[in-house]
Amino acid sequence: MTAIDTLVRPSLARDTRNVLTRELKPVLRDPFTLIFSLLQPLVFLGLFAPLLVGGSGQPVGETLAWFVPGVLVMIVLFGTGATGSNLQYEMMTGSHERTLVAPLARSSLLVGRALKEIAPIVVQALVIVLIAWPFGFQINVPGLLIGLALLAVFGVGLGSLSYSLALATKDREWLFWGVQQSLIFPLLILSGMLLPLDDGPAWMRAVASVNPVNWVVQAERALFAGDLGDVTVLWGWVSALAVAIVGLVVGVRAIRRSS
Repeated sequence: MTAIDTLVRPSLARDTRNVLTRELKPVLRDPFTLIFSLLQPLVFLGLFAPLLVGGSGQPVGETLAWFVPGVLVMIVLFGTGATGSNLQYEMMTGSHERTLVAPLARSSLLVGRALKEIAPIVVQALVIVLIAWPFGFQINVPGLLIGLALLAVFGVGLGSLSYSLALATKDREWLFWGVQQSLIFPLLILSGMLLPLDDGPAWMRAVASVNPVNWVVQAERALFAGDLGDVTVLWGWVSALAVAIVGLVVGVRAIRRSS
């Protein structure tokens, strides 16, 4: 049976819904985990943004229009990039093995977990936007909605890759965090998320041009500015969809081989 045949099985939607419901219940029971995970982006917003305002000499609203979309992508990058650690914990405690023998499509175990990441992404992004709003950050509603959808697609891909890494580094938690940290920070710096790359060295701009996180950040900035037809929006969607497709394909294969 091919991967496509498996994905269109009628039971997959039901099984994915069951896994998604199971994964969301702890979040609903303990919403403070969402609030705690906002600490890092709030620190960047509260401490880094004033430095940008002072250095650029631009009005606060214009600086936030550039900086806040990057913070939203940062939430996705750090949040979904670390979700594989939860799966590692399940493998260490034996609960993952019990789910493998449950009457569920193996692919639903990965897809349901990946879709769960959408809820915290949307909630955290809205909180950041509402916090920045009184300080001059302008909210374009259509751009906000499309931007949230873009973040959700990107988050599903990153979450799937994080779960794949957890499966590949089973029983070696140190290796998961070593690989995760080695990838996250270069992706962050080479995305222009915190500082513009326009004046950076040529090699850095070249690497940034093929960094999918960079295109998602640029797309978010255009969307929040109301430039819905900007070419960076197209490239942002291409990048997010590419990450989502690769993440789901790699993740589904990994979960099928899991034991």
